[in-house]
Amino acid sequence: MSRPTQHNSKSNVPSLHELKGIFQASGLKNKILFTIIAILIYRLGVQIPIWGVVPGALEKYLGGLGGLLNMFSGGALGSLSVLALGIGPYITSSIIMQLMTVVIPRLEEMQKEEGEQGRKKLSQITRYGTVILAVLQGSLIIRLIAGSSANLLPGVDPTMFWIAGIVSLTAGAVFALWLAEIITEKGIGNGGSLLIFIGILASVPTYVEKTRVMVAGDNSKIFLLLILLAIFLALIALIIILQEAARNVFVVNAKRQIGNKVYGGQNTHIPFKINPAGVMPIIFAFAVMAFPATVFQMSTPLPDTWLYDVKNIYDQYFGFSGSLYGVVMFVMVIFFSFFYASIIPSMQPKEIAENLKKYGASIPGIKPGKPTAEKLEEILTRIIWIGAFALAGITLAASSAPILLKIPTLAGLGATSLIILVGVALDTVNQIRVHLLSRQYQGFMK
Repeated sequence: MSRPTQHNSKSNVPSLHELKGIFQASGLKNKILFTIIAILIYRLGVQIPIWGVVPGALEKYLGGLGGLLNMFSGGALGSLSVLALGIGPYITSSIIMQLMTVVIPRLEEMQKEEGEQGRKKLSQITRYGTVILAVLQGSLIIRLIAGSSANLLPGVDPTMFWIAGIVSLTAGAVFALWLAEIITEKGIGNGGSLLIFIGILASVPTYVEKTRVMVAGDNSKIFLLLILLAIFLALIALIIILQEAARNVFVVNAKRQIGNKVYGGQNTHIPFKINPAGVMPIIFAFAVMAFPATVFQMSTPLPDTWLYDVKNIYDQYFGFSGSLYGVVMFVMVIFFSFFYASIIPSMQPKEIAENLKKYGASIPGIKPGKPTAEKLEEILTRIIWIGAFALAGITLAASSAPILLKIPTLAGLGATSLIILVGVALDTVNQIRVHLLSRQYQGFMK
C-alpha cells in the first residue's frame, strides 16, 4: 500500500497546454498507440476462420447464453475463427485458481506471503489451466461441427479437421491470453477487459440494426424502445456513480521532528472504492453461468439420456430466459464482489493497518495495530456490501428490462455487456488520468 493521499487545495487537473506536454513526455502516447495496434491485430485474427469449416456453420447452434458469448467475442465464435474461444478459457482458469487459493493453503501462501515471485508461479499455473480448458472447449466445438458433413467444406478429411481445429482453437486462446497480458503490461487498461470491450463494441451495430427492423412500423414497440433506452441511460448513470464512489477514511499523521524541521501532523485520507472489483464480478458470474450451458450446447446430449434431462432442467431454470437466471446472477455477483475484493492488495485491513503504523499515522479515536485493522475490516465489509448489492441490482435491472418490455434483440446489450462497456471505459480513462497525474507529481519532485 502506498502512503495515504494528502489533501491539496491546488487542482491536480492540468491545463490544455500542460496536458499536451505531459501526454508526450510521460510515454502515454506510446502506450495508447500500442494498445490500439494490439486491438487491431486481435480484430484481424477474429476474421480468420479455422481450416475446413463452412462459413457461419456454428451460428445456427448459438442461442441464449451462446449468443452472448458470441457477442463477447465480437462474432469470432459464430464465424468459428481461430480466436473463437477468446480469453474465455483464461477467465475460467483464473476463477478456478482464485477459488483454489481459498481451499488450498499452499496456494494462499504463494499468493499472500511469497510476494511477486509467488504471484508469478500462480500466473504460470493459470496459463497451464488455460491451455487445458481451451483443449476441452475446442474439442466440444469441433465435435459439434464435425457431427454434420454439411458443416465441412467438400473434400475435408474429418480426422484432419479434428486435429487442425483443436490445435487452431487452442493456439488462438493462448494468443488471446498473451495479447491480453502484453496490453496490460505495455499498453493502457486491463488487457482482458479491453478485448471483451472491443468484442461487445463490434457487435453493437448488429444488435441495433436487428432492433430497428423489429420496431419499424410498430408505434407501440417504438414507445417501449424509448422507455428501454431511458432505462439504459439511467443505468449508465448509476454505473458511473458506482464506479467512482469512494469512502474516505481519515487518518492523522504523527508529528516527527528531524533536525530543525517538523514533518507530519496533517490530515490525510485513504479512499476505498465502493466497487473495488469493477466489472470483474459480472464477468466471473457470467463465465460460471455460461460454462455449463456451453458444454451442454456443444456436446448435444442424446434424448432419453440423463445428460439430456439435466440439460433441459438447466435451460428451464438457469438458462438466459430461465426462471432462476436473474436470482442466481444476483447472488453470484455479490459473491464475486466479496471474493474479488478479498484478493485485492489495497483492500487488506491487516496490511493497511501495518502501513499506517509504519508511517506513524492512525485513525482518530482508534489505537494503531489490531484495533485499526478491526475498524478497517468493519468499514470495508459495509462498503463492499453496498457496492455488491448495487452492482447486482443494476445487473438484474439491466437483464430484466428488455425481457419485460419485449425488446429481445437488445437483451444482450442490456445486461452484462452494458455494465462491461461502461465499466471498462471508466477504468481505462482512470488509468490514463493516473498516468497524467503521476507525471505531474514527478515534475513537482524535480
